[in-house]
Amino acid sequence: MFIGEYAHSIDAKKRLAVPAKLRKELGERAVITRGLDACLVIYPFAAWEKLVQKLAELPQGKGDTRSFTRLMLSGAQEVELDALGRVLIPDYLKEYANLHKRVTIAGVFDRLEIWDADRWQQYKKTAERATDATAEKLGELGVY
Repeated sequence: MFIGEYAHSIDAKKRLAVPAKLRKELGERAVITRGLDACLVIYPFAAWEKLVQKLAELPQGKGDTRSFTRLMLSGAQEVELDALGRVLIPDYLKEYANLHKRVTIAGVFDRLEIWDADRWQQYKKTAERATDATAEKLGELGVY
């Protein structure tokens, strides 16, 4: 399981170094694609295959599921970590997430999320302010 928050940067050749402690779990083959909230996600290949199976089971007669599936799959690209543990961020994904030099890598269960560092700080502040209300809702569901 991926957890934690890591400050990194994208180099001039659009490569991002995956933190050393996350590389083994990520594996040699991974998939990068658009994420929610204008971030990117990197899935280990096995987790990506599970997600794709779930997407394939969605009703394609519904416009919103077709749209979501299209965006996730058309934006996806298989990546391999180089000898230094770096992945290349394609231009179209870099633009989608508005990534600049400074980024934050967040471990979230079965995936890594890649955020512009400033956007991550804004997102985190908003989420932190809503923690009590979110905990109340989760409590109603028996989760927290």
